Amino acid sequence: MAGVARQKAVAAAVPGKIGKYDIIKEVGQGSTGNVYLSHDPYFNRDVAIKVYDIARDADPQRVKIARKMFFNEAQMVGMLQHPNILPIFDAGEEQDQYYVVMEHVQGARTLATYCRPDTLLRTDDVVEIIYKCARALHYAHKRGVIHRDIKPSNVMLTTDNDVRVIDFGIAILRDADISRIEGIAGSPSYMSPEQVQSAEITPQSDIYSLGAVMYELLTGYRPFRAGSLSRLLNQIVYATPPPIHQLRADVPEELEEVVAIALQKEPSRRFATAGEMAARLTRVYQSLRQQYDRIDDRERFAILRRLSFFHDFSQAEIRELQRAGEWREYRPGDEIVREGEMDDRFYVIVTGRVVVESNGKALGYLGEGDCFGETSYMAGAKRTATIRAGENVSILSVSATLLEQTSTACQLRFNKVFLRALIRRLQGSNSAAT
Repeated sequence: MAGVARQKAVAAAVPGKIGKYDIIKEVGQGSTGNVYLSHDPYFNRDVAIKVYDIARDADPQRVKIARKMFFNEAQMVGMLQHPNILPIFDAGEEQDQYYVVMEHVQGARTLATYCRPDTLLRTDDVVEIIYKCARALHYAHKRGVIHRDIKPSNVMLTTDNDVRVIDFGIAILRDADISRIEGIAGSPSYMSPEQVQSAEITPQSDIYSLGAVMYELLTGYRPFRAGSLSRLLNQIVYATPPPIHQLRADVPEELEEVVAIALQKEPSRRFATAGEMAARLTRVYQSLRQQYDRIDDRERFAILRRLSFFHDFSQAEIRELQRAGEWREYRPGDEIVREGEMDDRFYVIVTGRVVVESNGKALGYLGEGDCFGETSYMAGAKRTATIRAGENVSILSVSATLLEQTSTACQLRFNKVFLRALIRRLQGSNSAAT
């Protein structure tokens, strides 16, 4: 009963409207206020609204901080327009409620998801993510903005694994007194030595914090860990973190060197700019991708060869489809195909299992070696079902356009096997057109 009462109280506290925005539901809570999923009727789009709960806070210091954080973020409206920075569309005040309107990213998660030893991303994925963060910070720094709170929970990944740097609430804006927020310096584990010592903050401070995030993404551990805040801050100023290769052997030396430069105690010994850091990461990424591509091609060919779908294909035909197709990984719950959308791709499930849904209801399951996407045979046809990953899934998708560029023998083989598999599936109990 207490739980029901609490839910009713929360529901009652959710406003129906803030400014011109219709509130849909609450999606998050923080120390300075709440975040709501909302709808912008003017642009006909969903947005996220962060509401600073200033008027009802009895603590004068928290009120002061929240007010300054609001004005900080309000100053960013339209100022930082970069593909890897979460855009802020609007800001306002209504009945003592201060609010900031931001892009709503459906299904996004933060880097904090991948900061444990058992959830680490592949090394090249980490490099690509940090590269995008560095480019975003370089853009912000050139416009006089220093973030000051770079940490895993302030970097979002979209469902397409793109990056959004978020939360400029304690950023320093050059020549703007309003951004000087005393009492807040950032998140201790990712603070630079100069932040810890209340020294001058420069763009190199963000570079240090980004290096700390990269260290954690690669190893599953923060660079410095201690039982008390005072010991932690002392380590940040004076200690050296354990070498990355001791915690993860597959990290190349040149990547470990990039992290080491970013984590230098003296700002002048770090990268001169975040753009310089991004450039170094580009070279590392190219080297890693060449290694992974050689391994991936061999491993993927061997996996495809074992699938029943490819039993009738020659080795040359499988390699043609590898070149024409795209190998993608999906996590549980990710949408692979959406009902009602147009899509010219054919799909073969390499590993894992997917759920077939229509009108929000599960119709059945498809597994390893199964295929879907038969509507690709009809130009302009829309998908009649949603396909969602039921577990970790690997998919080979082949565009109809690229399939036409393969040899005639490969096209005929693919069409024959694909249609035969679909007819066999449609005769079964778990059938559904996709």
